[in-house]
Amino acid sequence: MLIWAALFAVGTFFIGVPTSDPLIAFGWLWLATIAWRSELPWRQHLLFLRDWLPISLLLVVYNVSRGYADDLFDPHVTELIHADESMFGWLTGGEVPTVWLQQHLYQPEVVQWWEVAVSLVYVSHFLAVPTIGVILWVRQRDQWGRFMRRWFTLSVAGLITYFLYPAAPPWWASKYGFLPEYVERISTNGWNAIGLHSAGNTLNALQVEASNPVAAMPSLHTAYAMMAVAFFLPVVAKRWWPLMLAYPLAMTFTLVYSGEHYVADVLVGWVYVAVVFLAVGFAERRWQARRAVSASAPEPVR
Repeated sequence: MLIWAALFAVGTFFIGVPTSDPLIAFGWLWLATIAWRSELPWRQHLLFLRDWLPISLLLVVYNVSRGYADDLFDPHVTELIHADESMFGWLTGGEVPTVWLQQHLYQPEVVQWWEVAVSLVYVSHFLAVPTIGVILWVRQRDQWGRFMRRWFTLSVAGLITYFLYPAAPPWWASKYGFLPEYVERISTNGWNAIGLHSAGNTLNALQVEASNPVAAMPSLHTAYAMMAVAFFLPVVAKRWWPLMLAYPLAMTFTLVYSGEHYVADVLVGWVYVAVVFLAVGFAERRWQARRAVSASAPEPVR
């Protein structure tokens, strides 16, 4: 594991965080499972490819399809601005929260210490859920199945929404004159302060070349963060819930402050998580009930 960690650190420093291609990300995670269980024969390690390669390919298709999600309808802009103004204008003097936060916290050409935390939280979106999935795959295969069903249902629901309701984020609205104040896209600013210039360059390239700029509703960044936490809440003591919920809240601040999302996008993302958990949980219970009935049915007399 120390060898793997050293290689990953070197790769991140010179190439960047593996965010642009799910196959690369899962390749690193596969190597981690090999390092963690190095005593197992290779046949056991190849099971990872059997279980994860189809999922990785589906994620590749998902990433590519997001780039075409704005081809059907014009992006929605003003509705989201008005929604945030209505919800928080009393606190921000009539401004959307992104504009208010950047007015008070952001300084051009200066990287604040909290922007390092912002960049770290932002990039965790690309690694946290796959890492949790791999850990569950190694330790609890039945829970891995439950986790993956919720992850992909949430992803598909988000993708469908991107096609039907393309929505522009604050930085896009500012770029095209819909917001009175100029909003910077600063989710990767913090990398420069800690010397990981290549990591920031990789993410910037991903944001420009491989993403849909008007796929803001819902915010899957915060939806994934909330899903990762909500999945474990039923089995964790309630005294730890505030610490766990700090992650989706930190992701919320990160995305709103950095110009990536409105608060409305975040709230809708959380609603999607709740609906997905209810729907998938209901489907799982129905499936288990049907299997129980089938198992208890008497065999036909021959």
